[in-house]
Amino acid sequence: MFTPDDIRQMNSAGISEEDVLRQLRLFETGIPYTRLEEACTVGGGIVHIADSEFDELLALHKTASDEGRLAKFVPASGAASRMFDVPITLYHRYHALHRRDIETTASSDSLHRDLLHIIDHLKQFAFFEELQKNLTEHGHSCVQLLDNGDYRLLLKHLLYEPGLNYANLPKALLPFHRYDDHVRTALEEHLVEAITYVQDKENVASVHFTISPNHEEAIQLLLTRVLRRYEKENVLFDISFSFQKPSTDTIAVDQNNRPLRDKEGKLVFRPSGHGALLQNLEEMDSDIVFIKNIDNVAPDYLKETTILYKKLLAGYLIKTQKRAFLYLTLLESGVPSESAIREMIRFLQTELSAFIPQDFDQWLFERKKNFIQTKLNRPMRVCGVVKNQGEPGGGPFRVRKPDGSLSLQIVESAQVDPNDLQQKAVFQSARFFNPVDLVCGVRNYKGSLFSLQQFADPDAGLITIKPKDGKILKALELPGLWNGGMAEWNTIFVEVPAITFNPVKTLLDLLRREHQPQQEKS
Repeated sequence: MFTPDDIRQMNSAGISEEDVLRQLRLFETGIPYTRLEEACTVGGGIVHIADSEFDELLALHKTASDEGRLAKFVPASGAASRMFDVPITLYHRYHALHRRDIETTASSDSLHRDLLHIIDHLKQFAFFEELQKNLTEHGHSCVQLLDNGDYRLLLKHLLYEPGLNYANLPKALLPFHRYDDHVRTALEEHLVEAITYVQDKENVASVHFTISPNHEEAIQLLLTRVLRRYEKENVLFDISFSFQKPSTDTIAVDQNNRPLRDKEGKLVFRPSGHGALLQNLEEMDSDIVFIKNIDNVAPDYLKETTILYKKLLAGYLIKTQKRAFLYLTLLESGVPSESAIREMIRFLQTELSAFIPQDFDQWLFERKKNFIQTKLNRPMRVCGVVKNQGEPGGGPFRVRKPDGSLSLQIVESAQVDPNDLQQKAVFQSARFFNPVDLVCGVRNYKGSLFSLQQFADPDAGLITIKPKDGKILKALELPGLWNGGMAEWNTIFVEVPAITFNPVKTLLDLLRREHQPQQEKS
């Protein structure tokens, strides 16, 4: 199937022929759908933290923070093109774009209706002053363009060069929030958050961003310009970056599942999604890591609850992890009593929602011991879940695995068989979803880093259909960072308030109250 040149191409990217062949088999056989048992509920797979637990959990977080055990991991490599989908689509649809044309179609078309809403509220976006300045520098008046209802030039300077070029920037660099004396990008909001819950006793806050190589220079320039504003009052940042590795790219195929080739005859490989970031997470060489999407931030006046629950989630992880480490040490150091074994099983069932085989009591001691060790000695994650208010995102479910056992998983809609009405009904019954709000323990009880790839489900990826050069290709995404990529982690779902989730998926989201300056009380 592969020529010597193909093999050399794979080797230069760090991709093995074995991996490519496995990927091709997945295109042929398809990726199996996840089997949902039931949606998780509070008391049924989801923990509610009582007020009486706050002090203990906050103290655990404080100790770990002071000791420098905490860091923040932000996937930030994605471009903002989807966020600007409405203006991009209509900009390319028309040679001239006047208000009267938009208004004529707005009543029957949501794209035109959304663009009209964006234009009418343009002054409320944190980037408005920057857009105004850019237009002035190029001999145009933003006010005049708005008054005249001539919007195509306005959109050009918003989306492309020589304007602001937002359609080609990452979300990390976009101005999200306006303050009295400055505006903040999404990246800056993450830095401000990090000060509050990952700062150690030396006042250092460690933050890691995964970015695209194309954006590294622009991000470094932003940091050079703004860091002085935030590194005050004895605050220091340890900021690091990494790129998605070429070795995690996956092969693309045509509609007949044959490897796709470019005009030069080379195999076509594509970035494989968030699941590829497991390696980046592992290479951080950290202990306890907060994971949060780049677009999930709020202005300062709404941060208090988010910060509180970040600390509580970390405290809950540390408390649970301590028990697991204690049991693993006991199992390794001697022969625990039957009562100790029963205590460990109760812990697995009640705290980690682990599946225990019905005939466990009949097993010989060594088999029991090995089973408990295997269940406990794995990475741990505490996932904040919010009540479902119609936002897109994976939900918390109890899943039936191929061996018949059950486990807690974050499941996306694409992982559920759309032709199975029963499975669709289970998915739609979920009252909570996970907004990528995780705290992860990535070291074992001896302090060594886990090899995170060993705890991923290789069959939990996603096959997507994409256009390329006038043709249709099929692409393979690796198991997602927070669903299939963490399928074999010990998972705990914790209810968190909805105000801790403030996603920006489209421009219209920035017009929500949660992303606007605080209104003065009358």
